[in-house]
Amino acid sequence: MEQPGEIKKVSMAVIKRLPKYYQHLGNLLRDNVERVSSQELSKILGFTASQIRQDLNNFGEFGQQGYGYNVSQLYTEISKILGLNTSHKMVIIGAGNLGQALAKYTGFGIYGFDIIAIFDTNPNLVGREIRDIPIYPVEDMEYFINENDVDIAVLTIPKDKTKKIVKAISKTCIRGIWNFTPVEIKINENIIVENVHLIDSLFTLSYHINEGMLQERLLKQKRKIFPSP
Repeated sequence: MEQPGEIKKVSMAVIKRLPKYYQHLGNLLRDNVERVSSQELSKILGFTASQIRQDLNNFGEFGQQGYGYNVSQLYTEISKILGLNTSHKMVIIGAGNLGQALAKYTGFGIYGFDIIAIFDTNPNLVGREIRDIPIYPVEDMEYFINENDVDIAVLTIPKDKTKKIVKAISKTCIRGIWNFTPVEIKINENIIVENVHLIDSLFTLSYHINEGMLQERLLKQKRKIFPSP
């Protein structure tokens, strides 16, 4: 039983659906839609209306029976839940192709994620800038992070360098790691890690493509065995 003042535990599945709600509510706002029902959200998102109501009820009573949800209010509340009502300083560690691509993406700033520095070991990259973001030697990383109260470290480094970098990060004020390396990072409980496995996502896409192709082949075989009259 939940005790007074205790933070309610919300499942990871619910948390992972919140960004989808937030993005689609933003689209509705831009289209000047004032209110939306769970049934209408269901058609947009592909989740059941019941699932949507259950998800949102984890965080409070946002809707009214017979009215639905106020789009602007719900958008603002989900923004607060996701921590998007405040800014977050970020650094990228690894100025290779992926690190540079992330640095060039301007969308992070829209949501308050401010990339203020990049770190790398390559002397040919150190001293350069990517979209006005300076590249520093990795030796300066710990001091810079603590001096600038950085919240998030984005890792785009080779597998063999991950352990050393993570050890250095553990000595800083970093609150979260966005990990694009192929290594599943485990660190102290004060630092939250979000592991992003791009190849896993690609494998999942491949599975669904393959499944669809198998269904098509089975359907063709069925038509050959049982031709239409």
